[in-house]
Amino acid sequence: MLRIPEILVSQFMDLSVITVTWNSQDFIEKQIKSVVLGCKDITYEQIVVDNASTDKTVELVEKYSSVKLIKNLENLGFAQGNNKGSEISQGEFLLFLNADNEIEPGSLDKMIEWMKNHPDVGIASCKLVDQFGQFNEEAKPRRFPKVWEQVLLLLKVPHFIPMILDNYLMKDFDPEKEQTVDSVRGSFLLMRREVYKKLGWAFDPRYFIWFEDVDTCRECSKAGYKVMYTPIITCIDYVGQSFKKRKSYWKQKNFSKSMLTYFKKWEPMSKWIWIAIFRPVGILLAFLVDLFV
Repeated sequence: MLRIPEILVSQFMDLSVITVTWNSQDFIEKQIKSVVLGCKDITYEQIVVDNASTDKTVELVEKYSSVKLIKNLENLGFAQGNNKGSEISQGEFLLFLNADNEIEPGSLDKMIEWMKNHPDVGIASCKLVDQFGQFNEEAKPRRFPKVWEQVLLLLKVPHFIPMILDNYLMKDFDPEKEQTVDSVRGSFLLMRREVYKKLGWAFDPRYFIWFEDVDTCRECSKAGYKVMYTPIITCIDYVGQSFKKRKSYWKQKNFSKSMLTYFKKWEPMSKWIWIAIFRPVGILLAFLVDLFV
């Protein structure tokens, strides 16, 4: 169900901030308020798409009459949730912002100005930090995944040999340097509307959760646009607070399903077959973790 704000916004609005929620009552109000403070000079709208939360998320969002709210009757996932928000958006730029993020005052003004000065950039993200202002390693850009790297993840090898994925995880990344990257995280992903129009969606609806941000960044590059990281602003990212409420089995099952979807889309069967072979092993290991840990 959608509530229309009191004043109709212009179709030439600068920014649409789209947030998908699922049991996000601990963070969503801070996020909404921070967005307001982050947009001092630009025109904007906030769209929240709730994926059938069972806590007070919807009740809290409904306190803010300026926020457009879509209430899904079931959990449609991250990709479809963001796509539903995008369908009613009116901004020149679309910011996909997680519920557990907090925007710094005036920062979205700077980010939109930066995007307007970089017309060759289709997708951008900023410096994501923790609540203490320290660079958040878990939320930094990553290189496009390779099959062998993801097989190692399924088999939990990095738990024993952490450095084996240093290239994929960009351990050489300099957070103070503006740079072109393969992919940025979906927790703060700023997209140019013309990219959204060219793709026909914000995120490929085949994904429920995970890999949809990597896929969209790859589509963006394929379409001839740059994907860039800029430290011109910072944003607090508490990273995966909703996921912490899920069991390891659920996370591994959905993570590996999206992993297989990604490689089926981008790689030949001779490569993605290895994901299909080792996926049940990864799911079994996650089940054992839930059982014994």
